[in-house]
Amino acid sequence: EKRRRLTVRSAQFTILMMCLVLWEILPRAQIINPLFSSYPSAIWPTFVDMLKTTPQQASILAHTSLTAAATVVGFTVAMIIGTVIAAALWWWNGLYKVLDPYLVVANAMPKTAFVPIFYIWLGPSLSIYGMSLAISLFVTVLMIYSGFKGIDTNKIKLAQTFGASKAQILMKVVLPGSVPTLIATLKVTAGLSLVGVVVGEFQSANLGLGYLIQYGSQIFKMNIVMTAITILAIVSSLMYLAISWLETAVMRRR
Repeated sequence: EKRRRLTVRSAQFTILMMCLVLWEILPRAQIINPLFSSYPSAIWPTFVDMLKTTPQQASILAHTSLTAAATVVGFTVAMIIGTVIAAALWWWNGLYKVLDPYLVVANAMPKTAFVPIFYIWLGPSLSIYGMSLAISLFVTVLMIYSGFKGIDTNKIKLAQTFGASKAQILMKVVLPGSVPTLIATLKVTAGLSLVGVVVGEFQSANLGLGYLIQYGSQIFKMNIVMTAITILAIVSSLMYLAISWLETAVMRRR
């Protein structure tokens, strides 16, 4: 088992290094135009330079903290509201039958079309949170509801046999039995919330990693764009590691 884990980690590291080496070599060999791709070796100097705060521009840490905070707020709110809605749909099956087509259509719609609408309705700051919630909420509801419906019916019947109320069944059987689904939903929702925050920052923000990507592309400074994208990848990885740690801790207790 240890050998297998080491092999997987080695393969992952090798793929990453190959991508970085190709990214460095191809622009320098003029196979790819360096104006459009930058270099991995340019990311660290750009990051160090962007750590400085000027009257015209905030530091890269301020941009990163804003995006990360908005993402955490977005997927936390999406998980809370999504769990409540999924519980309501499980409680009233007739409500689910009425809302099911609307949930499917809302989930399938391209949420980027709502960026200018949210900007008009909510303003430049709240529209970012609105986009994060819009992109992640419907997937959250559908995934959690599927987990609720996937609970073993024999367990529910057993609880009913002992006289459990519907509220007790929800709290003692359905929610604890759906913990793996909730963790899996959290992984998906965290990534979608980050996408929503970045898309919202494209439109309305003057701070954040999405704003940096938009700004850098407009002035053809790909070093800024690639540095912001790299930080987004690091933020995504840290969120994934945090959720994986939570999953390990919760499943160990189970």
